[in-house]
Amino acid sequence: MTKLIRQINFPSDLRKLKKSQLLQVSNELREELIDVVSETGGHLGAGLGVVELTVALHYVFDTPKDKLVWDVSHQCYPHKIITGRKDRIKTLRKGGGLSGFTKRTESEYDPFGAAHSSTSISSTLGMAVAKKLSNNNNNVIAVIGDGAMSAGMAYEAMNNAGALKSKLIVVLNDNDMSIAKPVGAMSKYLAKLLSGKLYFSFRETVKMIISAFSKRFSQKAGKAEDLLRGIVSGGTLFSELGFYYIGPLDGHDVDSLVQIFENVKNSNHQGPILIHVRTQKGKGYKPAEDSGDKYHGVSKFNVVTGEQTKSKSHVPSYTKVFAETLIKHAEQDTKIIGITGAMPSGTGLNLFEKKFPDRTFDVGIAEQHAVTFAAGLATEGYKPYAAIYSTFLQRAYDQVVHDVAIQSLPVRFAIDRAGLVGADGPTHAGSFDITYLSTLPNFVVMAASDEAELVKMINTSVNINDRPSAFRYPRGNGTGISLPSIDKTLEIGKGRIIQEGKKVALINFGTRLEECKKAAEILFNKGEKITIIDARFAKPLDEKLLMEAANNHEVLITIEEGSIGGFGSHVMQFLSDRGVFDKGLKFRSMILPDIFIDQDTPEKMYEIAGLDSSSIANKIQETLNSNIVLAKNKSNIS
Repeated sequence: MTKLIRQINFPSDLRKLKKSQLLQVSNELREELIDVVSETGGHLGAGLGVVELTVALHYVFDTPKDKLVWDVSHQCYPHKIITGRKDRIKTLRKGGGLSGFTKRTESEYDPFGAAHSSTSISSTLGMAVAKKLSNNNNNVIAVIGDGAMSAGMAYEAMNNAGALKSKLIVVLNDNDMSIAKPVGAMSKYLAKLLSGKLYFSFRETVKMIISAFSKRFSQKAGKAEDLLRGIVSGGTLFSELGFYYIGPLDGHDVDSLVQIFENVKNSNHQGPILIHVRTQKGKGYKPAEDSGDKYHGVSKFNVVTGEQTKSKSHVPSYTKVFAETLIKHAEQDTKIIGITGAMPSGTGLNLFEKKFPDRTFDVGIAEQHAVTFAAGLATEGYKPYAAIYSTFLQRAYDQVVHDVAIQSLPVRFAIDRAGLVGADGPTHAGSFDITYLSTLPNFVVMAASDEAELVKMINTSVNINDRPSAFRYPRGNGTGISLPSIDKTLEIGKGRIIQEGKKVALINFGTRLEECKKAAEILFNKGEKITIIDARFAKPLDEKLLMEAANNHEVLITIEEGSIGGFGSHVMQFLSDRGVFDKGLKFRSMILPDIFIDQDTPEKMYEIAGLDSSSIANKIQETLNSNIVLAKNKSNIS
């Protein structure tokens, strides 16, 4: 049998097929997806769950004229395969290849880039309003998962959409939460009925008739309609928000999906519509279906057995070191609480939860709530640890400022995925937390240079009870050194000298320390011994150590895995206020460049960023020689 998927390069090719062929297309697309991700790694389970949904949407709607936005977009691989990127699909998440998420610069079929959750309804509402203002009748569709509906932003957007009555279609992809009862034949039949032209027309006609009669009659008629719609359970909340609710539907029945979408597309309904579909994450691939997380994020794997390629390293990850250290403290201190925003395994709090289920709180994709929830716990004498990725903590910055910092509440922020993160690219990079936290009064901001330092920082944070604190650490494994006991703490605001040299002081903040050592070795072989300092703290700064370094060296260079405005900026401000630069000190700050760096291996990304050992060594050499360059320039001018 000829594979239909080979004939489909764009949705326009898909629309040439008969409806009876869509099931075959879906099966082949699922096979293609499994084959691709087995070689590239990435998000598998979410994509497997939306195969039929993807096919039905592109078959019915005139994409890219009709705008289709995938929330989070980790489920977008099937979408990419049938929207002109099939030939490049095996470059997913690689340097120079396709992004693992939707990306506006990659394709006209990606009208909105996303990788954080709960943005789809807001963005598509903006598109819908723009089309209305432009007298454009094309459709706008948002596909949002039930997990993303736990974020307040989704409800803010729905509330606004209901009030604006803009033409907007929201597809709720329900694959985990028990939002509604299982789909049955009657529910399917009523969903088709309620999405048809006849019912849309009848509903509007009833509204027109009853508006001419008494309020009492109107209320009774409204109750009758509510009763009819109540048969299709689950829609009350959405109806109250102003959405016309349809569902729940079987998200793997491509024929029914096509019929529903055609009914909605051809209706004259002008307000927002919510179509509730039930899907199974990992659908169609048994290892994924049997997995607890439905193969959410996977490394390369064997298609036949489902066995994933595991790292051969026996060194624990920073995430695991954090979790196990926190568990040790919690065994001794009943006030310690673990909080995460829908990332228990990603942050290691799943391990903490096994030991302390009553002291672990997964608040869903609701970072703003997580932070203020932690603040509330802190007011009652508890020691909350908000374990949140750097990139996700950005979403709760107002709460960090207003609810935590201003009140000087001792919330502890465990900031995972600090720095560049490889295949997930710029949307998940932890580039800004040093800057956005170090600017705040009352904060202690730490960065671990290795896993042993991370343990000491966790130990230290347990006893910081008068203000908020944060410690950052990267994705991946540590360096393999032995770990200290939980009694080993740091003096707040004190760095450490790793080695002493003469002309140059290199001040590191974070896990670039190993690269600093390599750079020092490069220069040592050229006859230049340099001082290396591990700052440990961006706030408060070790002012005594900084002054000693500035007064005893010709060159001072700071290094951090963060954006402008962070550790280096604070060091420069401190030294400037004390007039150090008037004495001729040469200062340089090595930071992440003012660009968003696309996905690649972490090593390559740091090379692009200029934070690898060779770049550090070159920066030191250039700075040492800068006076010679200036002298040449002066002679040329004269």
